Amino acid sequence: MLWKFERHQSNIAVEDEYGRQLTYAELRHEGRMLCQQADGRCLVFCLCRNVMGSFVGYVSFLNGGVVPAMLPADMDAELFRNLYETYRPKYIWAPESFSMEDGCCRYERFGYRLTQTPFGDVETRLAPELALLLTTSGSTGSPKLVRQSYRNIRANTDSIVQYLHLQADERPVTTLPMHYTYGLSILNTHLDVGATVLLTDKSVTQKEFWTFFRARGGTSFGGVPYTYEMLDRMRFTHMDLPALRTMTQAGGKLMPELHRKYAEWCQKTGRQFIVMYGQCEATARMAYLPWEMSLQKIGSVGVAIPGGTLELIDENGGAIQTPHTVGELRYRGENVTLGYAENAADLALPDERGGVLDTGDMAEFDEDGYYTIVGRKKRFLKMYGNRVNLDEIERMLKARFPDVECACAGSDDHLTLFATDAAALPEMRAWLAGKTGLNSSGISIKAVSEIPKNEAGKTLYKELDTNDD
Repeated sequence: MLWKFERHQSNIAVEDEYGRQLTYAELRHEGRMLCQQADGRCLVFCLCRNVMGSFVGYVSFLNGGVVPAMLPADMDAELFRNLYETYRPKYIWAPESFSMEDGCCRYERFGYRLTQTPFGDVETRLAPELALLLTTSGSTGSPKLVRQSYRNIRANTDSIVQYLHLQADERPVTTLPMHYTYGLSILNTHLDVGATVLLTDKSVTQKEFWTFFRARGGTSFGGVPYTYEMLDRMRFTHMDLPALRTMTQAGGKLMPELHRKYAEWCQKTGRQFIVMYGQCEATARMAYLPWEMSLQKIGSVGVAIPGGTLELIDENGGAIQTPHTVGELRYRGENVTLGYAENAADLALPDERGGVLDTGDMAEFDEDGYYTIVGRKKRFLKMYGNRVNLDEIERMLKARFPDVECACAGSDDHLTLFATDAAALPEMRAWLAGKTGLNSSGISIKAVSEIPKNEAGKTLYKELDTNDD
């Protein structure tokens, strides 16, 4: 069992926007009932929303030895089918509105159903340490999943609880999706200390979110850079939120001017603004910037979390010892995950990383040992907190529009789609947004006479102009 709920029996574990509550004792009971229906250790696809059914499913399965694969409830049907056929889950835990013609309902609770699939009799071998599966490629539907172990989750939970000084009187609100590693880390850590999770599916842009947060005495929330950009447009710092005491940020680099603005506001009002850095491959967090240093180290991701270490590696594989020298960031710690899975057979694989993760991020450290991310080694970027692989995006587009030559480039929260057919570009953007769930406002389109390539036929991405006209 990941959590020992008996330590907090009478505490309220979760409260949703409709007034429903569960104590830790009740949550433990719900978990036992659900896992009994799942009939032992197996793979379950959880279609997530920030609602009670999804929350109870995640907590129950993780604590009961059932392995959940966390997927967005609004996932494109074709992409879901690809994952479904690749991994062959025994059950699907999904909202009542989700229908399966060839499935059999085994259990219903909180608006969710546990449906047994036709794969129910197919034995999928699961490594004993395997606890959780999460997507690694944003919304593109890649079959590659990250394999997290119980030890990974426990190590990262202990570390975050330590550096955030979490206590049972915390009341965090859900601002992030439940299939996103950052969102899950907030649940994991607060459940570990007996706190109360405020559960809402509303967005921070909706009045109802803040009404709920204020009425329930919300003490903290987390956000990706896009979250804080929206809050700035909403004049967040003028809101009356008397119980708020902590704001955390991860999922990409926040613009320096916004970092400064929030850090200054928090220091003036007696609150804490904490920037963090992590990847799904490290369970959640690898570094954090102590709130006391939030103004002195603007733009930095800080230092390694308790129990972990950071170092920079040069092109020859050697460790960099000189400040302000750029290299690839390498992390070591017990929260480094087991590796990837690309099919059902991979779920039986042992630990393939041995606690070492080459992050693919380029970084430097200063004289005080504080790290700053300066770029990415590979072609992926963060779109509103979700990691997007540009090569996968291109493959999807080329498969759908085979007669159009195209390429993708961009930076965090901004993807640029280039194509040689100007007339096709609006349709391509609309299709891509609908297929992946990416916000179309973050996708620019540009017509070009040709896609630049080298003599080997490889696209020269550096020659593509991603600046807006």
